[in-house]
Amino acid sequence: MTGRLTGRSPARWAAVDGLAVPVLAFLSIKLAVLIANLWWFPTLRRPPGPRPDAGRSVLLVPLRDEADRIPEALPGMLAAGFGEVVLLDDGSTDGTAELVEQLLRSAWSGSPARLIPGRPRPAGWAGKPWACAQLAQASDAATLVFCDADVQLAPGAAEAILAEMEHQGAQVFSVFPRHRTGSWSERLLAPLIVDVLLCGLPFGLLRSPVRSAAAAHGALLAFRREAYTAVGGFGGVRDEVVEDVALARLARRRGLRLGLALGGSTAQVRMYRNRREVTAGLGRGLLPMAGGRRWLVVLAWVWHVLAYTAPVLLAVARPRWRVAAALGVTERALLELKTGGRDWLAALTIAAAPVAAGPVVGQGLRRRQVWRGRSYVT
Repeated sequence: MTGRLTGRSPARWAAVDGLAVPVLAFLSIKLAVLIANLWWFPTLRRPPGPRPDAGRSVLLVPLRDEADRIPEALPGMLAAGFGEVVLLDDGSTDGTAELVEQLLRSAWSGSPARLIPGRPRPAGWAGKPWACAQLAQASDAATLVFCDADVQLAPGAAEAILAEMEHQGAQVFSVFPRHRTGSWSERLLAPLIVDVLLCGLPFGLLRSPVRSAAAAHGALLAFRREAYTAVGGFGGVRDEVVEDVALARLARRRGLRLGLALGGSTAQVRMYRNRREVTAGLGRGLLPMAGGRRWLVVLAWVWHVLAYTAPVLLAVARPRWRVAAALGVTERALLELKTGGRDWLAALTIAAAPVAAGPVVGQGLRRRQVWRGRSYVT
């Protein structure tokens, strides 16, 4: 079959081989950035000794319908070493508030944690920015650490975050937690969040005057109090669906120092539990990240099908595409190595990721997005 394919329509195969050139260049550049970040990009480590400033930090946790997640995450949050933990119930309808109150009264009575009720959301505010803005008002701590309700923190996480902030001289600091996955949709797609970071942003650019070099993960986002005030808090991104990246870019524009780290074993998260959640969760951020340009979302998806899926289909017949397929697998394997995910089977099946992302793209192109029971127009 290979001989028949290669012997037919030489001009057509020449065009196919020509397409391999930009694909190989794209994959090679991504791999080069990733290899540099294997050494550059830091991972949270607990410092050898205690830090007095841990007592002057607060962990701020917005809650909206988290009854199935918060019981697993709350023990780690309370043992992480923050001076205080404040949780805010953002209009949950699944009994989250009652469950948290019960847990705090029984299993962890006497802990430095409290639950506060959220106020009605004003017009012009997205849900999470409004919840986080209220949380910031609930504490006068010197360092504010906003944390999603599904993040698993290890003991000493507060000291690790503060130590890395100090090491980087960061005023705004974000941690990309290690992804814990279950379903195949999660295994193929959730790590792509970190892939975009490690293959697209050389860590050294954070110290350059290139202010567009900015990234953040809303799952774990920390501010020095004065930096939070300087960016206008979450009020500065009140209507943003992807508020974390918007805050990082705003911080850079204001001349603040942005720090980043991987979570490693200190901070882990399972953001989505099934294909439906993956589609809705990842899809809602595509259009805002593309600046509202639907054509760009489609073009990026088509390009990734060409760069990662097509090489496997063409590898039997064309040597250049075999190299491209190998580069794609190598990229994902090194990503798994750096983050500690170690999902080698998912690395071998990276060609399936763009295909699996098709429904995510379709969801992202919709004008109206629904997340956590709230509707957003993008």
